[in-house]
Amino acid sequence: MDSFRSVRDVLRVPAVPVREVTMKFSELNKINVKDKIEKKNGLSYLSWAWAVEQLLLNDPSATWEYKPHQMWGDTVMVFCSVKAFGVERTAQLPVMDYKNKAIANPDSFAVNTAMQRCLAKAIALHGIGLYIYAGEDLPSSESSESPEFTDKLMLIAEATKETLKDVYEAIYSEYKDYPSLQKEIIKVKDQRKTALGIK
Repeated sequence: MDSFRSVRDVLRVPAVPVREVTMKFSELNKINVKDKIEKKNGLSYLSWAWAVEQLLLNDPSATWEYKPHQMWGDTVMVFCSVKAFGVERTAQLPVMDYKNKAIANPDSFAVNTAMQRCLAKAIALHGIGLYIYAGEDLPSSESSESPEFTDKLMLIAEATKETLKDVYEAIYSEYKDYPSLQKEIIKVKDQRKTALGIK
């Protein structure tokens, strides 16, 4: 009876609290993967090797496995499950050609390429680079609508004559890799200059 009770108690306790998993996802989803994206025919792919590295740096006990392929007519769908932070998530991907069209009767090279891309996609389900699959260029923390960026624009909008130049230059430099955000920074700076009567 005691052993049954202990097993039952263990089963009721989740391996990783949901709050911790959610916090980890939020943290990983803010990682900027811009320099690790591979472009092909206008579509973006996250480097699978870099994605694995980031996953293992954040959870050294993370594991992954490929599920059995499935045939769809004469095309193939691959599946990969990644277990990290106590949660397993599975992604799927068709074996595609350079035009991102499903390949009929794919060879082993095409299947292997799809498997590695599927691994990166499954890792993204844990947060790393997920935003690129939504067609976004920046993680939410680097977008024009993020609270972090809005706060920085407010620093410029509230700067004094004495501090405007330094505040503007620091923030502009911080976003040197994001021309679209720099345009917004310049716009707010120019508005503040007008308000302060600076020519």
